[in-house]
Amino acid sequence: MQEKTVAQSRTEQVHIVMPGDVNSSFRLFGGLLMQWIDVVAAVVARRHSDREVLTAAVDHLSFLKPANLNDIVTLCGRVTYVGNTSMEVCVETFVERPERNSHRALVNRAFLTMVALDEDGKPTRVPRLKPISQQEQMDYAAGQRRKENRKRDPEG
Repeated sequence: MQEKTVAQSRTEQVHIVMPGDVNSSFRLFGGLLMQWIDVVAAVVARRHSDREVLTAAVDHLSFLKPANLNDIVTLCGRVTYVGNTSMEVCVETFVERPERNSHRALVNRAFLTMVALDEDGKPTRVPRLKPISQQEQMDYAAGQRRKENRKRDPEG
């Protein structure tokens, strides 16, 4: 089975928070951000596996800060760990407020487990992950630990 690097499937998506994206407090709907995260994770997993994928689990989803009307929201996704048929994808969400000269702030980090599907909709093997940088190697080890923890406590 072939190997792929993290860079081969890395994905970035950018949005400007528009009026239809916010609640009555002019903050981005959390459910909409979850949708954007799911789409980014799916793109990452499809690029890595060259297959259709489905979301099997969301391990961790924390809202650290709000995104407000007119903010720029950037979602960055990468594969952190690969099993036989599944891939752990980390999606980090950043917010910028350029009119206030603010820097890009992390507002969310989510870990999703994506499963590759064959032509019959059954789980199928995916390419191995080849972590290159020290950070990628640390991400891989952490992903492996999260997978082991999920096996021990499937209810989370």
